[in-house]
Amino acid sequence: MRRLIRPLVLVHARLTRAMTLGVRAAAFDADGRVFLVRHSYVPGWYMPGGGVEPGESAATALDRELAEEGGIVRSQPAELFGFYWNRREGRARDHVALYVCRAVRIERPPAIPNREIVEAGFFSPDALPPDTTAATRRRLDEVLTGAPRSDVW
Repeated sequence: MRRLIRPLVLVHARLTRAMTLGVRAAAFDADGRVFLVRHSYVPGWYMPGGGVEPGESAATALDRELAEEGGIVRSQPAELFGFYWNRREGRARDHVALYVCRAVRIERPPAIPNREIVEAGFFSPDALPPDTTAATRRRLDEVLTGAPRSDVW
């Protein structure tokens, strides 16, 4: 069923939106651990995030996605780290704004697993889950070590 849903969602987005914008958060707790999620519809671990809805700012979308996916709240302002072209989503005009959020905490943890998130948690950057996506690893490397930034997700 998951194999059918994702292509349908992508086709719908391609037909109904000329350009898509998403947000992701490199969200770190007070101990420097990064929050990652594993979705029900794609393999691997990702930084939390999702699409910016019509009438919504990127910052509002960021806070909404952090709350929905992990019950996460920010205690400090989010820093816009980079803006990336996501060519892997099959859309020629998909972009992702990456924010760095420090000293985040879980305020109201959602029931996990749920329809979207099957696992979530904080991980030491030097001990990420083995199936953390390559893009997530690249972005964390850029944020944490100053690796050269790409403009492609």
